[in-house]
Amino acid sequence: MEALSFTYIDILISAVLASIMFGLGLSLTLDNFKRIVLYPRAFIIGLLSQMLILPAIAFVILLFADLPPEFKVGIMILAACPGGTTSGFITYLFKGNVALSISMTTINSMLTIFTIPIIVNLALEHYMGTHVDFQLPFGSSVIQIFLVTLLPAALGVMVRQLAEKTAHVMEKYVKYIMILLLAGVYTIKFFVGEQHGGTGITGEEVWTIFPYALIFNVVCFVFSIFIGKLSRLRIRDAFTIAIEVSLHNTTLAILIGGTLLQNQELVKPALIYTLFSFWSALVFGMLTKVIYKKQFVENK
Repeated sequence: MEALSFTYIDILISAVLASIMFGLGLSLTLDNFKRIVLYPRAFIIGLLSQMLILPAIAFVILLFADLPPEFKVGIMILAACPGGTTSGFITYLFKGNVALSISMTTINSMLTIFTIPIIVNLALEHYMGTHVDFQLPFGSSVIQIFLVTLLPAALGVMVRQLAEKTAHVMEKYVKYIMILLLAGVYTIKFFVGEQHGGTGITGEEVWTIFPYALIFNVVCFVFSIFIGKLSRLRIRDAFTIAIEVSLHNTTLAILIGGTLLQNQELVKPALIYTLFSFWSALVFGMLTKVIYKKQFVENK
């Protein structure tokens, strides 16, 4: 398959996400990742929730959704792309398990290279009666995962190891700068025209998709906390899984719908989800910290 083509907006988003991963790396040490290897239960539960349960939740919601077939496929694409870089950022803001978040994001990104074509084609056949032979290019995807996720996070960890005081100083300012940059990038993505990488979305389409996207978002949060408590995970781990499951990799969903499948209608659910999911995650984090404040401190 040909190499993926990116708009300047896609490149800008990737640069911002890489910067966020560097900032997250500043807060970590190698010992944080050793715990994931020694105690993998939270990681396994989170990964299974992302890979299997999310598409099932989306499918059930769509059974009752009055949406055009293209939008339903778009929501299934979104469900097939769990775990974005911004989930690690939210986890960091609320003192969740950042190492767990980065580990889930990285491994899940590798697995979705193979699972996304299967899920998306099942959705295309079920909702639109079509089948598209496509695959995520393995080489390009691995390089992107490395450049946007692993390399900047590793550089951040390295700075923390070699110059801990410098890392602490940098860490204080990075999170605030990244919030502004990330909000700015997705605002641009929403408003620019189709010829520049936008979707040409209308107000009517926003209000058509929004209720179902919001329901999907809320159910993801509730389910994740429930499964975490049922599995007797530490609240920090359960919270991390909830954020990882609910903040989908909308950048990848936009790439699949707009670039690989070349249908901007498929992109619109992911774009609308992007506009509120970051802020709903902030609200969820605040509520969780209020309700489980003592447990967050005890498990720190």
